[in-house]
Amino acid sequence: MKSLLKLAIVGVAMIAGPVSAQNYPSRPIRLVLPFGPGGVGDLTARVVAQKMSETLGQQVIVDNRPSAGGIVAAEVVAKSEPDGYTLMLLNNTNAVSAAMFKSLPYNTLRDFEMVTTIGAFSLGVLVAPDSPVKTTKELIALAKSSAGKMNVGSINIGTTQYLSSELFKSMAGLSYTTVPFNNTASVITAVRGGDVRAAFEFLPPVLGQVRANALRVIAVSSKTRFAPLPDVPTLHESGLPGYEVMSWNGIGVAARTPRLLVDRLNKEVHAAVNSPLVKQRFQELGVEQNLNTPEGMRKNVTEEIAKWNALIDQARIPRL
Repeated sequence: MKSLLKLAIVGVAMIAGPVSAQNYPSRPIRLVLPFGPGGVGDLTARVVAQKMSETLGQQVIVDNRPSAGGIVAAEVVAKSEPDGYTLMLLNNTNAVSAAMFKSLPYNTLRDFEMVTTIGAFSLGVLVAPDSPVKTTKELIALAKSSAGKMNVGSINIGTTQYLSSELFKSMAGLSYTTVPFNNTASVITAVRGGDVRAAFEFLPPVLGQVRANALRVIAVSSKTRFAPLPDVPTLHESGLPGYEVMSWNGIGVAARTPRLLVDRLNKEVHAAVNSPLVKQRFQELGVEQNLNTPEGMRKNVTEEIAKWNALIDQARIPRL
């Protein structure tokens, strides 16, 4: 009798799985972001979430949870129910954190199912429009003449922006303080107000201010020039050969989320990103479309963690 009961339970579970996936979603979905409003991740996530809300028939709600290294948001999603109703905007910061922090309350590869990457983008070295610093060489010279007193802005400790500044400092042989802020707006305010002499930030969310001459970009972090700003040199071109940092974002869910739901989300995200509205918005932001399979995203994240581990060791950046 017990054996028959077990078989019946298994049979019901097998039937219920596809049915629940077919009826998914039956309530709003939460998309957790590891940073505050206004940044490139927030902007791209919101336009994709809006489009997904239309096609899924349920609202995709953006939930900003900024913290050092994106740890708070990642822990929330890693410990959520694996039912497809709590999504994570995984990004380069999660790969950086896996390499940068000695201990995390989750494992980036073990505790998440990867769904798909979404976009890729570059960082810029920003200065105030009236700053006397117009080139990377001039910024390096200023830092060397400041006897360790210069401040450079970034987003929270453990983010791609923060590590990009620390990598610049190490490769250029400089001594300055990288000052972390919670969001892009605070970084911009600090640059324009003179609280920091320069800042490392993703280019898409600041393009409007750059085009309005409210900020100046003296260099970009990618190996090749940033298409919307073709006259701005790369750091690689500007005296730091080999300097290259590109970032990306994508969607992840808690480990053990059924593959049927992962595949459904992959399909929905791809459809949203390929829609004319989202394509246009990405183009306006300077974000390159970057879609993938769950297996392809996992391979990318694994390679990114290895890359940042090697860079941190090479540059002798202290782990946190």
